[in-house]
Amino acid sequence: MAEKLPELSVFFPFWNEEKNIEKVVGSAVEVASRVASKWEIIIVDDGSKDSTLEKAKKLASSNPNIKIISHNPNRGYGAALKEGLINSKYEYVAFTDGDGQFDFNEIDKFIAEIKDADMVIGYKVKRNDPFGRLVLMNMLKAWDYMFFSLWFRDIDCGFKMFRKKALDEIMPLRSEGAMITTEILAKAIRKKLVIKEVPVNHYPRQFGEQSGANIPVVIRAVLESLILWWDIKNRRV
Repeated sequence: MAEKLPELSVFFPFWNEEKNIEKVVGSAVEVASRVASKWEIIIVDDGSKDSTLEKAKKLASSNPNIKIISHNPNRGYGAALKEGLINSKYEYVAFTDGDGQFDFNEIDKFIAEIKDADMVIGYKVKRNDPFGRLVLMNMLKAWDYMFFSLWFRDIDCGFKMFRKKALDEIMPLRSEGAMITTEILAKAIRKKLVIKEVPVNHYPRQFGEQSGANIPVVIRAVLESLILWWDIKNRRV
């Protein structure tokens, strides 16, 4: 067995994931206790309308290593990620999306690479997303290359790992919507941080609904990307 990390913060953004939260967090508890000597799990509930928050509270009441951050009302994917990143206290920080489409056991791949990197970002071997989302993600790659000269295999993959000190280099983060990952990577490149990529499996969503292809989400992402481009162009970040 590989040597354990000294400490690890793990967080998950949840929005209406009442049928996924228990499995996602339960798996993370098992994995975190295996790979790290000290660990915490942060549940970020982004204004869920179902029983996600209620189930989160039950999970936290049974384990002191589990913490909850709750938004009311819903603020967006980027806002949830920012809360997780800001409130993670340990030397290494990792997250996956809360929809159950990743296997957190694959964190071993990230741990192997983080020794020589500031950030490790996953890329899906095969995307199990609806057609509309696949189209949008390809458009995002082209958009990010055109505006920010970013070219990664999977910019928006919801499985990433960071060194806490690397996050401190790129804070504060402004985006509250889907452009949060673009902002993270664009700022990391400006700071000359070392970024590595690892392949991860992506499983079909069993419960709940995708929200990334909603028109308001797309419009918000475009506006946030233009603001980010302007800030970088004028050296405000």
